[in-house]
Amino acid sequence: MKETLTDLKNRRSVKAYRSEQISDEELMEVIEAGMNAPSGGNRQSAVFIVVQDREWIDKLCALNAKIAGAPEGWDVFYGAPTVIVVAASASTPDAIKDGSLAIGNMLNAAYALGLGGRWINRADGMLEDELGKQLLEEAGIEGDYIGVGNVILGYPEGDFPDPIEHKKDYYKIIR
Repeated sequence: MKETLTDLKNRRSVKAYRSEQISDEELMEVIEAGMNAPSGGNRQSAVFIVVQDREWIDKLCALNAKIAGAPEGWDVFYGAPTVIVVAASASTPDAIKDGSLAIGNMLNAAYALGLGGRWINRADGMLEDELGKQLLEEAGIEGDYIGVGNVILGYPEGDFPDPIEHKKDYYKIIR
């Protein structure tokens, strides 16, 4: 248990990745962690679209950067070889919460495995675009889904960032 708590306290977002693809075993551990996240009413509304094809990643990266208003050519995925687009059923009242919890589990699992990871926003805008709709179709996902976030994964280039200092008024206890 102490190892889990240590991982939770030390996990950091990574901005530099080696080009080497993560193993299928590592990928499945991360996916299973996401699948085991709590969900409202146990509806399990989240779905994960794993993208490891460089051409698809480049297209999604360009779209995400455009939505962000970033300069052309900016790599919003920081060179990560794996991108997991997390979406959730729009008909579920807890869709965003369900997907967010899954992303948190996946990022924590990635760190525990020695993988770098980072949450990248704008999945909602990505899935509203024609390219995003094409991605859903390519993945065989039918229905009305909203994008929650993107998880980028890979082997970190260098060390993990140092732990951060937390704000002083992060919590209050009322007894």
